[in-house]
Amino acid sequence: MTALTLSTAAAPGLRADAIVIGVAKGAKGPVVAPGAEAVDKAYDGRLAGVLETLGASGGEGEVTKLPAPSGFKAPLVLAVGLGAVPEKDAEYDTEALRKAAGVAARALAGSKKAAFALPLDDAADAAAIGEGALLGAYSFDAYKDNGKDPKAKNGKAPLAEIALLGGKPRDKAYKAAVERAVAVSEELNRARDLVNTPPNDLNPESFAAIAQAAAKEHGIKVQVLDEKALVKGGYGGILGVGAGSASGPRLVKLSYTSSKAKKHLALVGKGITYDSGGISLKPAGHNETMKCDMSGAASVFAAVVAAARLGLEVNVTGWLALAENMPSGSATRPGDVLRMYSGKTVEVLNTDAEGRLVLADALWAASQEKPDAIVDVATLTGAMVLALGNRTFGIMGNDDAFRAALCEAAEEVGEPAWPMPLPEHLRKGMDSATADIANMGERMGGGLVAGLFLREFVGEGITWAHLDIAGPAFNEGGPFGYTPKGGTGTAVRTLVRLAELTAAGDLG
Repeated sequence: MTALTLSTAAAPGLRADAIVIGVAKGAKGPVVAPGAEAVDKAYDGRLAGVLETLGASGGEGEVTKLPAPSGFKAPLVLAVGLGAVPEKDAEYDTEALRKAAGVAARALAGSKKAAFALPLDDAADAAAIGEGALLGAYSFDAYKDNGKDPKAKNGKAPLAEIALLGGKPRDKAYKAAVERAVAVSEELNRARDLVNTPPNDLNPESFAAIAQAAAKEHGIKVQVLDEKALVKGGYGGILGVGAGSASGPRLVKLSYTSSKAKKHLALVGKGITYDSGGISLKPAGHNETMKCDMSGAASVFAAVVAAARLGLEVNVTGWLALAENMPSGSATRPGDVLRMYSGKTVEVLNTDAEGRLVLADALWAASQEKPDAIVDVATLTGAMVLALGNRTFGIMGNDDAFRAALCEAAEEVGEPAWPMPLPEHLRKGMDSATADIANMGERMGGGLVAGLFLREFVGEGITWAHLDIAGPAFNEGGPFGYTPKGGTGTAVRTLVRLAELTAAGDLG
């Protein structure tokens, strides 16, 4: 993991491979951002003109490299675009800083140390820059032969050390900000690793073992229900989805408790370690990335561990509903009826609508503990991708205020989200002549139908929200900002922020 430190050193005298500065897009050309005063001075105040000559505009995500001025111990200056110059008296948006830091860290792969001289007015800026840089430096190369360094990123190891210039190492707020950035980023990157791990190495059993090891390390209580325990408990949804696989399903419960907690938050994650669609097999071209169908469980796992590392004063329970959805002679068939953990029966009309089945059992299990709120996270429906695209997740729930608070939390940490409704008229489409409910309803509004199905398995009187992260969980395009290609770890930061707000009593 890339190291992160606060530094009071002046840019000219700092030994590093590069000095990172910000450049913004002004009305008449690029504008050098605060933090780069020493570099600009060394260019006799003409740094903006030099950057413009080199083609820089200050646009978001833009990278311009130039030789460091005479007298600097670092040989390189890397100018990263921040987007539009803030309005008068306004500060740079923390998400702009986070993205710029991520772009810079990725551009400096292969470097040992970089000094970030981006706008840094307070501890919140330090947190944003540190988090963006740590997330941007991420790479997943466990399965690549990169010659000299097996951990190298395309032949270059990730940036090893980041120094935040203008930071205050002895200030409690700054120290806390950096510690939080490190904890959250490391756990988010752990989630990314899990999502990127191929399904021949990550199955329900191995995922459960990873969770057990992390729980032991961080003082989290863990319980794993294997196939025998699931059968004994009557978890028909999880068992039904995993019935066709040689890798048996698991339900993992992670319990972080604080002696000072006044609230209990339950997080439920969909953990389909590979989704073939089962008997309702996915068409060609839709299977290659289905290792990412456990992204919800990875995010829940990471959030619980982050809460423990941060010592948040809230009880957080994570439920990982793990199964592999495969076609075989023992697989659940369309037309089969499953008896769920809640006692309700579900007619399975499509075995590729499996995520809602494992979540239903886990939601009911979570409900039995009567938490103050339950949030489930899942790569649940292609319909949500069609509705919101590849970078925004939808939020549904049974409480408008709680849904709004989650949207605000997501926006605050830089994870685009959008509130979605649960129209009652769509519930009728899941009526079944054979069972209590079917796992499919109307095709149009399929993401909302899935949310309505899940609502059926939330205990009475419990506040609940559902995050459908099918779009942003896996990035099939090129990297952008601090987001890499592949697993993104989306929703981790939203869940951690929700836990913090709950601990602070800011959610009622």
